[in-house]
Amino acid sequence: MSREAVIVSTARTGLAKAGRGGFNNTHGAAMAGHAIKHAIERAKIEPGAVEDVIMGCGAPEGATGMNVGRLAAIWAGCPVTTSGTTVNRFCSSGLQTIAMAAGRIVNEGVPVMVGAGVESISLVQMGGQNYNRLTEEKLMQEKPELWMAMIETAEIVAERYNVSREYQDEYSLRSQQRIAAAQQGGLFKDEIVPMQTKMKVVNKETGEESIVDYTVDKDECNRPETTLEGLSSLKPVFKNGQKVKEGKYVTAGNASQLSDGAAAVVLMERKEAEKNGSDILGVFRGFAVAGCEPDEMGIGPVFAVPRLLERHGLKVDDIDLWELNEAFASQCLYSRDRLGIDPEKYNVNGGSIAIGHPFGMTGARCTGHILLEGRRRKQAGQNVKYGVVTMCIGGGMGAAGLFEFA
Repeated sequence: MSREAVIVSTARTGLAKAGRGGFNNTHGAAMAGHAIKHAIERAKIEPGAVEDVIMGCGAPEGATGMNVGRLAAIWAGCPVTTSGTTVNRFCSSGLQTIAMAAGRIVNEGVPVMVGAGVESISLVQMGGQNYNRLTEEKLMQEKPELWMAMIETAEIVAERYNVSREYQDEYSLRSQQRIAAAQQGGLFKDEIVPMQTKMKVVNKETGEESIVDYTVDKDECNRPETTLEGLSSLKPVFKNGQKVKEGKYVTAGNASQLSDGAAAVVLMERKEAEKNGSDILGVFRGFAVAGCEPDEMGIGPVFAVPRLLERHGLKVDDIDLWELNEAFASQCLYSRDRLGIDPEKYNVNGGSIAIGHPFGMTGARCTGHILLEGRRRKQAGQNVKYGVVTMCIGGGMGAAGLFEFA
């Protein structure tokens, strides 16, 4: 009999602003361990049942280094017999780990896995990231765009594919409005597990630092009071790039916010989950990646999604819900419109422009969210079957995962 990998639980932290939010002093292993611990509890399994934790991280060094997947597993209360590994595919790391965990279950006979993602932009990218010998001579001559700043690629996509500033700002407002409505409706309560932290606070007048007790119990990055006038008044922030000398499009309002957080899902073989009485949220059906030019890395989903759907005999209209990561408004708008995705099926509760984008976490967060949203809709009597999670990836790639709602 064929084996199936099912997702039986999801848990995540709230998203906190990088540098000045509730996780600005919290180690990556603690954030990730917290998410894993609660995902395991929600799955109604013993920690020792988890054979391996696969952790995604966009910058696996410093406070998210030393194989943070293994550290997080132990932090979560798993015994030393539970292994852990760390995977980096930049912004799709948290989706990549779920695909790898599912593959282990389907192909290698593993009964229980954790797929997860974490990012501490506060302590790594803002905390002294290692840039020693970052570039390589041959590649810098042949393909320097591999090192191009993501924000510059967003400027290039906007210019190359005629995605106007107005279109981007209108879209960003919708993202803010959808997140605010979802928060008001309590739609993230089934995902977020509050976490007590020690937050660093800096007195603006004296520069004095202090540590305060804090609880991250919700997403803290969005701005419900956002208006189109406010977005339109923001100045573009990029200049002096490889190709773009003066940015025209990307502002603080139409790009994803820098934030910290972690998310985890527990996957089991279907028969194992049924025997255990675990709550099946959905079935992992497939995963695809595709490469593109690094200077337009934001359009990666345009290449990954068709590859995924073709392999499963599906069309865009067969997908009932989409989570397409909002790295920048220019790239997600172009990808959505080029693929022909119905805006009413797409990022229905907002996305990273409003909620924030901890690079390694986002794929795992989106997977948990789309499965819970699919369940809500099925329980409301809607005929929904498939969801796709997709995103662009630094260096010029796209990734897409297919899930069937339980």
